[in-house]
Amino acid sequence: MTVRFPAEWCNTDLGEYRECAGTYEWYPYDSVPPLDSARFTGSFDWLGGPSGRPSSVVDEVEILKAAVARVGLTLPADFLTYHRDERLALSLDTASPTGCWQNFSVPIPSPVEPGAYLVRFFRDQQDCVMWYLYLRPTGETFVVHSWRDFEFELAEDDEAEPEEGMEGDGIRWCAPSFEEFAHRYWVEGRIALAGYQDEPLEDPQLSAYAEHYLTHRSDE
Repeated sequence: MTVRFPAEWCNTDLGEYRECAGTYEWYPYDSVPPLDSARFTGSFDWLGGPSGRPSSVVDEVEILKAAVARVGLTLPADFLTYHRDERLALSLDTASPTGCWQNFSVPIPSPVEPGAYLVRFFRDQQDCVMWYLYLRPTGETFVVHSWRDFEFELAEDDEAEPEEGMEGDGIRWCAPSFEEFAHRYWVEGRIALAGYQDEPLEDPQLSAYAEHYLTHRSDE
């Protein structure tokens, strides 16, 4: 059985460009600006590329890599590149307008798909939402989010078995790769922070992204 998850992007408001009903909102994925997936090759050129120096979390990454290998799976190369490098790692933390932070979990069996695992890598400071790598035994990897802390739930009920037929079970697909997720989150974070500080969007990456909302608003 292969589960198809509902596609939704979760984040906060973007000031004048996008409203939010609360701290977070779940936006239909087809409503957010499209990205060119071909651009995301693992180079992270939009962050200046890797520095070649080890990050402060490199030891945690290696421990996580070994844990994932023990269940017969592998972490995607872009995920490893980002977290191993001093320049790249924690870029999402510093761009987060809601205090989200890098936080790894153990590999967690999917509650809906036998043989698949989740690995939490980013979470809201008040646990409103958590982001996970979703790893399938076929080698397919993508990013999902949920309001559920599956690591905690697993610790509470280590006898739980995957429940087939449940649509997503609180899991929402949000990016086809880690780098694409990171880029969208980083861009949105910087737009939100610029709005809080009443600063213009001078970076073309930010202004082009924001323009999507202005254009679609004028089309309504």
